[in-house]
Amino acid sequence: MITVIGSINIDLVAKAQRLPRPGETVAGRDFTTNAGGKGANQALAARRAGADVKLVGAVGKDAFADAALVSLIEENVCLSDVKRVDEATGTALISVCDDGENSIIIIPGANGALTIADAEEAVAAMESGDILMLQLEVPADVVEGALKVARSKQIRTVLNIAPLVPSAPELALLADIVVANETEFHLLAGESKVLPGEYEQILRRTHRRSQQTFIVTLGKDGAIAIDKGNVYRVSGLTVTVIDTVGAGDTFCGYLAAGLAASLPFPQALRRAAVAGSLACMKPGAQPAIPFLLEVQRYPF
Repeated sequence: MITVIGSINIDLVAKAQRLPRPGETVAGRDFTTNAGGKGANQALAARRAGADVKLVGAVGKDAFADAALVSLIEENVCLSDVKRVDEATGTALISVCDDGENSIIIIPGANGALTIADAEEAVAAMESGDILMLQLEVPADVVEGALKVARSKQIRTVLNIAPLVPSAPELALLADIVVANETEFHLLAGESKVLPGEYEQILRRTHRRSQQTFIVTLGKDGAIAIDKGNVYRVSGLTVTVIDTVGAGDTFCGYLAAGLAASLPFPQALRRAAVAGSLACMKPGAQPAIPFLLEVQRYPF
């Protein structure tokens, strides 16, 4: 079982030829409303990868709440630990341009109502061999509490340090597996910039300090990781990018599902990179998450 503690949002997505500069207005040409939130996205990705998944989170009592949960319900993600609160359901305002790049504003809403007690209770119910997956769209103390209880129970933890918040480096120290994009990894490594040829050296140095597993997602270049002293590089797929919004969450969900299925680490990593690539070929976050049969068409 994979337990995901994280955000549940509704995504309001606007598309335009390019992203506006500060103070500028550009004409858009399309608008959609999709279920999202990094927690919900990763939970759905892990479920589509074949894992049993429970999501711990919070939504409001408004019209957005049901829409935010519909895909999770349809695909049998366990939502018994999703509570309804008086805050508005979390919202993401997403702008996407023609090359697939995006900018996002997050309004946490109900996600901020998740408490340390919620997290600790959920982790206390987990069993040996389960995996706990977290991100940083819920309060930092909730993430910290969950990671500490998981460590005391020797439950394997995966922390995606996105979005980047000031407490990310401290929280990362508590996780078994840390997933970061390039910008996030620069912060963890204490480097203002890392050149492509420097990743292996810096990963080894970072790994020696803590013995944690670190994974850096590199967009179209796949991912590089260090696990138990070994460095792995995996490629994604060469695809026509439509929208990158859900790619990182897809990667994380598939990674956790691969580990839960006891795939060898490099195979779990490659499968996650393939899934992340496929997620770039469709618009939206959850609608773009591929199913396992789609991912299995490619070697990993």
